[in-house]
Amino acid sequence: MADIDARTLGERIRDARKRAGLSQEDLGHAVGIERTVMNKIESGIRKVTALELADIAGAIGVRMSTFFEEPVPALVAHRSSQGLDTADSQVDTLLTTFASEVAFVASLGVNELGLDGAEAVTQAGITTPSTNAEAEAFAAQARGLLACSATEPISRFVERVAAVGLLAFSRDIGKDTADAGSVLLPRGGVCLVNSHMKVGRRRLALAHELGHYLIADTYTVDWRVAGHSDQVVPLESRLDRFARAFLLPEAAITPQWQEKASRSGERAAAIYLASAYRVDMATLATRLKELGLADAERVAAVRRYRTTQTDIVEMGLNVPPEELAGTTVPRPFARAVLRLVRDERISRERALDLLQGTFDEADLPQVRQRRADEIWRFVS
Repeated sequence: MADIDARTLGERIRDARKRAGLSQEDLGHAVGIERTVMNKIESGIRKVTALELADIAGAIGVRMSTFFEEPVPALVAHRSSQGLDTADSQVDTLLTTFASEVAFVASLGVNELGLDGAEAVTQAGITTPSTNAEAEAFAAQARGLLACSATEPISRFVERVAAVGLLAFSRDIGKDTADAGSVLLPRGGVCLVNSHMKVGRRRLALAHELGHYLIADTYTVDWRVAGHSDQVVPLESRLDRFARAFLLPEAAITPQWQEKASRSGERAAAIYLASAYRVDMATLATRLKELGLADAERVAAVRRYRTTQTDIVEMGLNVPPEELAGTTVPRPFARAVLRLVRDERISRERALDLLQGTFDEADLPQVRQRRADEIWRFVS
């Protein structure tokens, strides 16, 4: 933890309060401090005691230690550009937490975190796509980076993006907030996907954030992935195209759609492709349109198709476990935390906090019993 002055501490309390959607009066009431006193604390005029700070952290819903940890540079730049009075979304708030937690674990030097994969991205010479053709080429390049063939469905998506240094978390934060967001770390990156969406939309959101990560966007919060137009946000439109091309590569979709639609009908072809490539019907319909495989009437029909249990049984569809369902943490991050527990470098309580409730106390590894003579290893 860093030693910080009262003014810096006050600023961090203020920022955390605003991200939690609390007024000074709300926070003061929760911890038994008058609003005028809270104002002085946030201004650095009045020092805050350790007990008061513990109460403030509890009321805001953060660890007290977060006030003393240096924030990720991309977060600082983002907030500076937004202004002090900007209300952050839930995705923004959670991204702050996850980025800080990953940075904390990374600072302890555990190999299991696997951020070395980010070097491959740096060396790839990726440029930001400015046309649809460039977005398609970018998708092919990304498949190569993630060790995927030009035509295969993307399986174990979260593990694949982790291999290039992007750690993907998920949390259900409801339908009336952002789809996803990402932040670039000094090495690697962190993204959060809103798991309230169905699996196809979650995968599309992760592909979109992968695009942001690969072109080194420092901080993004995406409210409606795949809902951008060239006139409003051309880069986001290019990344939407990238995400669809990444999940539904032209080299696979064009021949398979033509063959299966002619043999079994368009509904069966749509259900097969959506299942095989783990996308939603809206994404598939848009992809068919941009590849020139379906006119407006057929695109509308594909959007209306729904896969039933009968389809799954009669067509022999493979239904793998859903990725990014509920609250999840990426496996490399979990492995790194478990290593720190085994090595007794963090407490079990801290580990459970880092793992976001995905582990119980009984799930954590037992600490190795040490021999009596091992004490001499720590005595100079």
